[in-house]
Amino acid sequence: MDGQYCDRNQDLVADPPDNPDEWINPDTLIFAYLPIPNPDQYESVWTEFMAHLSEITGKPVQFLALESKADQIQALKDGQLHIAGFSTSTVPIAVNQAGFTPFAMMAASDGTFGYEMEIITHISSPLDSLENLSDRQLAFTDANSYSGYILPRALLEAGYNLKADRDYKAVFSGSQEKSIVGVQNQTYEAAAIANDVLQLMCNRQEADCSQFRSLYQSQTFPNAAYGYAHNLDPELVGAIDNAFLTFNWSGTGLEREFSATGEEKFIPIDYQIDWSQIRTIQEAQGVDYQVPSD
Repeated sequence: MDGQYCDRNQDLVADPPDNPDEWINPDTLIFAYLPIPNPDQYESVWTEFMAHLSEITGKPVQFLALESKADQIQALKDGQLHIAGFSTSTVPIAVNQAGFTPFAMMAASDGTFGYEMEIITHISSPLDSLENLSDRQLAFTDANSYSGYILPRALLEAGYNLKADRDYKAVFSGSQEKSIVGVQNQTYEAAAIANDVLQLMCNRQEADCSQFRSLYQSQTFPNAAYGYAHNLDPELVGAIDNAFLTFNWSGTGLEREFSATGEEKFIPIDYQIDWSQIRTIQEAQGVDYQVPSD
């Protein structure tokens, strides 16, 4: 964890400052969804939620659209972002580098949650198993993505003795969405993706699920986490927590957007427990949680 943060209770997230004078209580709350291509399209999805958040906290809420994980982490670290969502693999990085405090995720009505990593190919592809990936092309997203790089690379090495650029050609698309579109357009022979992203794209008619075939599906992992800056006033934090956990999705943009993946509400999470497997795999793969030096 970056030296400016302290974890006295050893729950692996930054504690709020001891000195109440260091707590912040902004006039306007800045909220960001996941850093993805064209994030502006999600502002309307969150409209009703942001109105609910504003009502509960008594503060205006402004949507911030960011495309880069690095930019979103930096905005949180610099105090320009107060509440945000981060993808599964980025959560530990944001926790350690920017004082991100995850507290909620999306879930089904019965409280179940998560997604699977899949390696997909085009429906017309001759690829029919991972063993046949040798000498072919596989698209990853970026080097910090759990489902888009870390897990599939480790799986192929440990389970199939297939190493990137020795046995298959690894390329990087830059995002889950680009990998999915690339497979559909047959730009990529195969791609490692998170299947909840695929389902959302098919629901938005940005992809056609009938054009894909799955070569592999992993066990279930936690979704994106939502959280806040570690130095927010604790009373404000309580209101934010309440806003997430009491929001009724019925008839809202969130319901329309995420019903395809079965998500209907927010549930509380425990970063220390719920992200333990993610941290273990990332640490084994050498993911660096430290703030880059200037």
